[in-house]
Amino acid sequence: MGVLAFSLRSPHAPMKIGRLIFSFKGNEATSPVLTRHDGGHITINIADATTLFPEYLRHRRRHGYRSQVRCGPPPGARGPIATSPRIELDGEAAGFYRQSIARSNDVRLARPSSAPRAELAFALDRTKGSALHIAGELTLANAGALWAELDRHTTDLVAGDSLNFDMDGVKLVDGGALALLVHVRSELRLRGVKCEFINTNEGIHELVHLYRGDVDPKPRRKRKPESALSQIGRATIATLTEVKMVLGFLGTSVLAALGLLREPRTANWKAVMPIMERAGVDAVPIVVLINFLVGFVMAFQGAVQLKQFGANIFVADLVGLAVVRELGPLMTAIIVCGRSGAAFAAELGTMRVSEEIDALQTLGFGPIGYLVLPRALGLMLVMPFLTLFADLVGICGGLVVGLTSLDLTTTSYINETKKAVALWDIGSGLWKSVVFAIAIAVISCQQGFATSGGAEGVGRRTTASVVSILFSLILIDAGFTVFFYEFHL
Repeated sequence: MGVLAFSLRSPHAPMKIGRLIFSFKGNEATSPVLTRHDGGHITINIADATTLFPEYLRHRRRHGYRSQVRCGPPPGARGPIATSPRIELDGEAAGFYRQSIARSNDVRLARPSSAPRAELAFALDRTKGSALHIAGELTLANAGALWAELDRHTTDLVAGDSLNFDMDGVKLVDGGALALLVHVRSELRLRGVKCEFINTNEGIHELVHLYRGDVDPKPRRKRKPESALSQIGRATIATLTEVKMVLGFLGTSVLAALGLLREPRTANWKAVMPIMERAGVDAVPIVVLINFLVGFVMAFQGAVQLKQFGANIFVADLVGLAVVRELGPLMTAIIVCGRSGAAFAAELGTMRVSEEIDALQTLGFGPIGYLVLPRALGLMLVMPFLTLFADLVGICGGLVVGLTSLDLTTTSYINETKKAVALWDIGSGLWKSVVFAIAIAVISCQQGFATSGGAEGVGRRTTASVVSILFSLILIDAGFTVFFYEFHL
């Protein structure tokens, strides 16, 4: 008895496969066995053989011909490697191996075993009438073969034909196999083929009923594309629902604020200053840059027209009024919305999906008073100051254009700005900024509290909060403009 052993790896097994053993008597090799380190066995089929045998030949050429031939068990071989039962190659794998190793003369493979193919545990017969006679054992293990046989017997059926499943010869059936039969029956019924289970004993009949094999399948309804009018209506309803939720959240916040006025000690005052720092101080550079460029661009646009009439000095009026009444508060609110509004929605949304808000309620803390009101108060306090910075740098942007392109002096530009801009103009912008701050805080916090669905839900609500806030800011600004115009303010 001799043993040919070598080590290799197979793409079909993530771990290293131990050794491929060829035991042989004299010069005739028989019974290859593929053995893992843990002693488990793998039957070699054609899929494995196409990878393993070429790898074996390359291994032999790389390390030398005779180095791979050893007599007796491999060095250190114990247990399954030396004593395991032999598992033969199947026919295709043996033929492939014979072609691969034909040029070697140290080992000669015997003819592959002509063992008969394993018989199926069931039989299907459609020779008699319109019934498909099923006999034997139907289990999930042979579901693939069962499906192939069913497909072969039902492919040629058309609407109006009849084919019943005769279960008289079935000795054993499990749920997986019967579910497959029920599925095939349903497909045939939907194609217009009459199909029923017949000659079922009591046990099989109950199983057929359990899997709804005696119920007529309902045809699948094709989903019609949604019309444009339907999409508009659905979007309108969703928008109105969101508005209702925001107004309800605003009312709850007002009630919570009134409660804090009665019991100030219950408020989370220590969180206000950090929020003011993050939402206010940290936003100063971007607010200054954006509003300076807004004033700069507006002055250039106005200068082109004013030069034609020799009215260069009125650039100061244009920039001053536009910045302090409209653009200063609005641009500042948009910047704060993108920075702080999105941050509030993401923070509270993460707390919601991680159940931190529920934990606060369990501990007796009101989430509105503990989380929302400090953020709203912080924004209300810093927004007027940010708006003042925005007004100042916006006017400075117009001043740069006046000095460089319109031949104006600093004194004349400032004096003209003082004449055009009244104290009420600045005050109206500050009032707008406070209302903008409330809108940003309420909408972003409400979106955060309404978050669900994990990280995806947090991202979805953060995006929705920014879009909703921007729309609300424009709407509020338009309302203020109409109000001031009607009352001549």
